Amino acid sequence: MRVPSIALFQRLKPFLALSRTPHGLIDMAAPALAALLCLGHMPPMAVVIVGLVTAFAGYTSVYAVNDLVDLRTDRRKMRTGGYSEDGHDLDGVMMRHPMARGVLSFGAGLTWAVAWGAVAVAGAYWLNPVCLYFFVAGCLLEALYCTLWRITPWRTVINGIVKTLGALAAIYAVVPNPSPSFVAVVFGWLFFWEIGGQNIPNDWTDVVEDRRFGARTIPLKLGLERAAVLTLACLTVALFLNVALLGLSPLRFGAPYLLITVAINLFLLLLPSLALAEHHRRQDAMALFNKASYYPLAILALVLTRLLQT
Repeated sequence: MRVPSIALFQRLKPFLALSRTPHGLIDMAAPALAALLCLGHMPPMAVVIVGLVTAFAGYTSVYAVNDLVDLRTDRRKMRTGGYSEDGHDLDGVMMRHPMARGVLSFGAGLTWAVAWGAVAVAGAYWLNPVCLYFFVAGCLLEALYCTLWRITPWRTVINGIVKTLGALAAIYAVVPNPSPSFVAVVFGWLFFWEIGGQNIPNDWTDVVEDRRFGARTIPLKLGLERAAVLTLACLTVALFLNVALLGLSPLRFGAPYLLITVAINLFLLLLPSLALAEHHRRQDAMALFNKASYYPLAILALVLTRLLQT
């Protein structure tokens, strides 16, 4: 049984790499976290199961859309030696851009994205038709984000919005009429985390290749020093919004949990961003990106611990 399993994984590997599945699985922590904080307790098991499948399908499809839209650019970068495989980038754990490498055809990638998109549509509609609108908006905005690569560095705002949509959909999946203030804080929290902890550091790691191709990203447009300041500012805002979010949840958090929350923010976000601001090195940007990727998962673990005590 072991050999067929390995063979199956090898066949699926380019597809999983297309959707950056290791990162996508970690990203699923954000909608789970938003739903638990909004509801204050575990939702019904059917909602949990359908929600997890829908979240996986949604992230799998949207991440694939990124490579489908960017295929021409990725191929040009590949021909000029871009996208080094240094093994330190969470997005490249399996393989970066399998279609551009010729490992996966465009048709196969498109079929993969559409199939998982159909699963996400069905699941989102079952949970709450409003969730379907969030998914469609995510796909369209992700495609728009990719097309603005050479036009404006402020496309990062679109990326920040996209990363909030899964969590917002999860809120409406468990609470049809959530508090507007709660929704706004979740949006702001994940928006600033994404820009400061994911988007800018990720663009920073590709700054050499992006300059060669005339890309307009925050590190290239503002310069590394100002990009580092913006990163630190965004993650500082994320810290305060994180604490405010715990205060808005019906699940009560005492002082020890708030202190642990601050510690998580310091270790995964603020200290790595301070290192980046001091040294301006590519490896520091990559370290921030990787650590920040685990941030929602770390807060989710804290919330689950609190739930077990209720």
